[in-house]
Amino acid sequence: MIADRTARHDERVQSVSVFVTVVFAAVIMTAGLVIDGGQKIAAASRAETAAAGASRAAANAGVTQTLGGSSPADASLRAARAFLAGQPGVDGSVSVNNGVVTVHTRATERTLFLSLIGIDSVSASGTASANSVGPHESR
Repeated sequence: MIADRTARHDERVQSVSVFVTVVFAAVIMTAGLVIDGGQKIAAASRAETAAAGASRAAANAGVTQTLGGSSPADASLRAARAFLAGQPGVDGSVSVNNGVVTVHTRATERTLFLSLIGIDSVSASGTASANSVGPHESR
């Protein structure tokens, strides 16, 4: 009788241990996806913000050059590249076509939980365009 009761108790403890282990693993995985999903959102935000800032800086530089009577394309490219150089962890490219400045960026963030399964970082891209329009022009 005592041996039978002890065997049932051991089985119950083992089944609870397996259940707790599975639930704990699921909670850790869910937390990892939430936290590393936040890292992905942070990368996207940085990429979009950098692209918008660089395109705005390029458009402002282009308009300034237009007011001075010079070609705005070179100044726009320099201004956008200088802006991107000041953004840590963001890479990008800039193009100017018919007064429209287009900036493409990419930002990367390290993962916290996904690195346990071999995914060390997440990345996102951003794009922004701005018109380099002088005071007497329209687009």
